[in-house]
Amino acid sequence: MGPQLLGLLSFLAASAVVAGLGGLATASNVNGWYADADRAPWSPPNWVFGPVWTALYAAMAVAAWLIWRRRAERTRPALTAYAVQLVLNLLWTPVFFGLYPALGTPALWIAFVIIVALAVAVAVTVLYFGPISRAAGLLLLPYLTWIVFASSLNLWAALNN
Repeated sequence: MGPQLLGLLSFLAASAVVAGLGGLATASNVNGWYADADRAPWSPPNWVFGPVWTALYAAMAVAAWLIWRRRAERTRPALTAYAVQLVLNLLWTPVFFGLYPALGTPALWIAFVIIVALAVAVAVTVLYFGPISRAAGLLLLPYLTWIVFASSLNLWAALNN
């Protein structure tokens, strides 16, 4: 039981680091330039993002842990795909929120490229996870859905700011 718990805590910690670093980039800008930005009409209120991301990061960590503990033949490529999407996730927030004050609209287009790559990486991760653990693949589907939704918000911002 000890190694399993340590593994789960490690995946939760990795998600917490990505969430925390993203929060740092968001905190100083969500009430800055973003407060006055032209946002998509379907954009939810700012308070929705924190709880949604918290649930998604927890689900991502549990999904990765489920894959890790199976130690199946395709575990390594599956977790590599997971790591790639986690890095892209980490990159998006500081580019979208943090670079806009310095670069303006080009930062939003760079962020859009990153989030599209993130959507592809998450889809690939789902395809790797599903055959190893159906539950792990299913746990990532809300995340993929949210990333596609967030991509639409990013595209609107890039087109209208």
